[in-house]
Amino acid sequence: MKALIVIDYTNDFVATDGALTCGEPGQAIEGRIGELIRDFLAEGDFVVMAVDAHREQDPYHPETGLYPPHNIIGTAGRNLYGSIQEIYEEFEDTIHWMDKTRYSAFQGTDLALLLRTRGITEIHLVGVCTDICVLHTAIEGFYNGFSVVIHEDAVASFLPEGHKWALGHFQNQLGMTVRKK
Repeated sequence: MKALIVIDYTNDFVATDGALTCGEPGQAIEGRIGELIRDFLAEGDFVVMAVDAHREQDPYHPETGLYPPHNIIGTAGRNLYGSIQEIYEEFEDTIHWMDKTRYSAFQGTDLALLLRTRGITEIHLVGVCTDICVLHTAIEGFYNGFSVVIHEDAVASFLPEGHKWALGHFQNQLGMTVRKK
């Protein structure tokens, strides 16, 4: 069994006016993410929206001093970007929404348990940012014993250099599959 994990594909990370946007590179992968969601659902696979969740000016969160406020609970910035929000609303009863408060979708969540109870051994990662949240989720998935597949045409980042480095790291240092369409 396999699962698709869509990481942080929100207005704040992708929209042109997002609070912490990767802009055009993130916008360019919208169609491919939508296609993968529909493919996974059609095959009866598990789909997870792993969405960054912050409280404004949280003095205890380690990211508070690193980035401008983003993905604040209750704001439009946390909505999924573009057609991905529409797909989520269409399949809301099937797609699992999961708040996360750290880079990794595994850290402080029950993601590993959700996957294991469904017999899932292979996770596919898409979303943003390749060298931040996708990277940390991939590494923790690896250490939790899951086979990890990164869809190169469905991940993006702020910096092309970081994106390229992360794709190489997934494949060369972690032995993960980096899949091109």
